[in-house]
Amino acid sequence: MITFQSSREIPAAPKAVFAAIKDPSRLARWWGPDGFTNTFHTFEFIPGGRWDFVMHGPDGTDFPNQATFVAIVHGSLVRIQHTSQPHFDLSIILEPSPRGTLVSWVQTFENEEIATKLRPIVEPANEQNLTRLALDVGRSGQDGA
Repeated sequence: MITFQSSREIPAAPKAVFAAIKDPSRLARWWGPDGFTNTFHTFEFIPGGRWDFVMHGPDGTDFPNQATFVAIVHGSLVRIQHTSQPHFDLSIILEPSPRGTLVSWVQTFENEEIATKLRPIVEPANEQNLTRLALDVGRSGQDGA
């Protein structure tokens, strides 16, 4: 098992950061690495709910994705299990901090070979995800809207 971890402090309340995750139109704007866009087909934001979407790469390549929302704690945690390949578990943890919210992105792959092969892609992509999330939260203000 291999876990990749990234964190970022975002100058907004946890409810404002959570709002950027739970709203499918906002999530579609920032989810994924730089240059990617998304089309969501199913977004059932409840524990056990399905999330089916396509990530569109900057080169036009489509990447179908399926996931299940394993746990959702309003304002503090979203945990998904990526059920299509590559399989992984992702926890997005939101903790109040002196400057706003500490966002921790914890992605665990059970298959070490796949994780090792994807490391050069996953590590920078996770950082880009956090940057895009922070930009979206900043654009939307800090009121939790």
